[in-house]
Amino acid sequence: MRRALPLLPMLLLPVAAVAAPAALGVFDGWGAFRDPATPRCYAIAAPAATIGAPEVKAYASVGYWPKSGIRGQFYVRLSKARRDGAELRLTIGSRRFILAGNGVHGWASDARMDAGIVAAMRSAPSMSIESVSARGGAIADTYRLRGAATAIDAAALGCARVG
Repeated sequence: MRRALPLLPMLLLPVAAVAAPAALGVFDGWGAFRDPATPRCYAIAAPAATIGAPEVKAYASVGYWPKSGIRGQFYVRLSKARRDGAELRLTIGSRRFILAGNGVHGWASDARMDAGIVAAMRSAPSMSIESVSARGGAIADTYRLRGAATAIDAAALGCARVG
């Protein structure tokens, strides 16, 4: 039995390597990844600026779940929990979107809004997400969009043949 124990980590290593998301590329601060276990692909970035001290690690993403028929779904995790009932505004260039969500989570209300958000992300230099925190302060997370379109395309291509 003692000889089998040292082999256990080596046997588990291929399983751990398969389960980890694979990098499809990094494009000016936006990364694209493929998670074969789910399967899903996504483009993701951290905010370039946040007002106040963040309470959680914020990020914005655009995801693809081919087996569920989901393409280009926008999601954001805020840097702070949002006050219940407070409006969650996403501004991209001259376009504004009111997101659904709760706590630190935000998302488009439907696939049509997802498509509008992704289209706006392709042509603007930055986007910001704003709301009121659970403690009454401001939430304002700003993202640079340089590289976002390429990362979104890489994520879409990464899951194009899965289904």
